[in-house]
Amino acid sequence: MLRKSLLFAASAALCASLPAQSIQDRLQRLMNTSNGVWTEDQIATMAKLRDAAMQDTYALTELRHLTDNIGPRLSGSPQAQKAVDYVAAEMRSLGAEVQLEKTSVPHWVRGAEAGELVSWPGMAEGTKQKIVLTALGGSVATNADGLVADVVVADSFEAVKKLPEGAVKGKILLFNHPFDKRLAAQGDGLNAYGQSVVYRGAGPSVAASLGAVAVLVRSVGGADYRLPHTGATVYADGLEKIPAAAVTAEDADLLANLTQQGPVKMRLVLTPQRLPNAESYNVIADWKGTEHPEQVVIVSGHLDSWDLGTGAIDDGAGIVVSMQAIHLLQKLGVHPKRTVRFIAWMDEEQGGSGAQTYAQEHASQLSNHIGAIESDLGAGHPIGIMAAGKPELVDWLRPVGHVLAPIGAAVVAPSPEAGEDIGFLQGVPQFAPNQDSRSYFNYHHTAADTFDKVNPQELSENAAVVAVLAYALADSGSPAPR
Repeated sequence: MLRKSLLFAASAALCASLPAQSIQDRLQRLMNTSNGVWTEDQIATMAKLRDAAMQDTYALTELRHLTDNIGPRLSGSPQAQKAVDYVAAEMRSLGAEVQLEKTSVPHWVRGAEAGELVSWPGMAEGTKQKIVLTALGGSVATNADGLVADVVVADSFEAVKKLPEGAVKGKILLFNHPFDKRLAAQGDGLNAYGQSVVYRGAGPSVAASLGAVAVLVRSVGGADYRLPHTGATVYADGLEKIPAAAVTAEDADLLANLTQQGPVKMRLVLTPQRLPNAESYNVIADWKGTEHPEQVVIVSGHLDSWDLGTGAIDDGAGIVVSMQAIHLLQKLGVHPKRTVRFIAWMDEEQGGSGAQTYAQEHASQLSNHIGAIESDLGAGHPIGIMAAGKPELVDWLRPVGHVLAPIGAAVVAPSPEAGEDIGFLQGVPQFAPNQDSRSYFNYHHTAADTFDKVNPQELSENAAVVAVLAYALADSGSPAPR
C-alpha cells in the first residue's frame, strides 16, 4: 500500500510540473481511438487480416520448406538459386505478377577451417588444444597447411593503440570485445550488436595495418555454448588482406587468459575461395492495386542466408511472413487501392547487392513508393511497429496499432532505420515489426539458426503485423507522411 501511495505521489508531482495543456494533449493522444485516414470498413478488414494470420499456418509451412528442404542460401550458391525459383513459383500460384530482377552478387565459398594451440604456458608435452572458430564472410585464405604464429589479445581498438610498437607484427591479433548480454536481455539486442559488430567489420583492416598475419574476432552474439558467429567483414583498400575468423566467446576468454601468462602459439587453417561474382535475382511479386497500381507498398525480407545453419531466423522468417501478406490478401479476396509488392532481396548478408540494384533500377519510381516494410530481426514476439521517417508517422499509424492491440503489438515507435535493404530506398517511409530481440543474437549467424528456433505463434504474430500494416499503407485515404 505504501509503495502504491508513493507511486501515486510521484505521478501527481510529475503532472504538477507539466503545463496543463501538455498533460491534456498527451491524455488526448492516448485516449484517441479515431480511425485516422481509414474508414470503419478498412479497420474491419485489418482486423480480419490480423485474425486470419493468427489462424493460418502458411508462413510456418513455407519456412519449413525453405530451411529443411532447401537449406542455407549463401549468395551465389545453388541453394540460393533454388530458393529464388521456389519463392517465385509460390508467388505465381497466388496470382501475383512475378518478375525476377537480375543482380550481380558475391560468390564466396567457405572451405576448411580449423584452429589449435600448439604452444602455451602449462601445456602437457605433446598435446594440442582445439580453438573453435569459423571464417568471416569474404575472408581470404591461409595456405592449405595453415599458418602458425603467436597470438596477441586486445579488448578494443583503443587497447591496440596502447600496445608497444611492433607488438602485432607477424602475429595473430584477437579482438576480444564482449557482446553486451545484459543490454540484449533488456530487449536492446540491436544496440548490443552494434557495439560489437564494428570489430568484425573493421578488425581485419586494423590488424593488417599493424602487420598482423591474421585476425580473430570474438563472436558477436550471446548464449555462450561454444558457437562461433560468422558474418561479413570488409577489407580496406590499400592494405593487405589477411585471413579473418570469429572465435567462440569461451575460446576468446581462453586465449586472453593464457596470453597473460606467457607466449601462446596458434595454428590457423582457413581455405575459403572468392569466386567471380555470380548472377542472381531479387524475387518481385505484385498484388496489383485497384485505383493506383503505380503506387507501391513493399513487404520484404532477404532470401540469402549464411551457410552455417539453415537461415530460419535470419531471414527465412522475414521472407515467409512477407509471403503470407500476399497469401492473406488472396485468401480473403482483399484488393487495396495501391499495389502491395513482395520482394525477396538477394545478398543482404554480404553487401546488399540486390537492394542496391533495385534502388538503381527503380530510382525514377521511388516517389510512387508509398512505404517499405522489411522483417529482418527474427521471429520474436512483436510489440508493434517501428517507423523510420517523419515523426508524424507515429500518430498517423496509431489506429493501426489499435487494431494490433489484441495480439500485444500496439506500440508504434520512431526508429532511425527499419531495415538494411529498404535503407537504400532514400526518401521512402520505412517500417518493420518491432520484435523481441532478447534471444535473437544467441543464434544469429550460427549453426543453430534452424527451424526449431521459431515459435509458431510468434511467427503468426509477425505475419499479422506485416499483413495489417501492408494493407493499411496500401489502402489508406491519403499516403503515409513523407
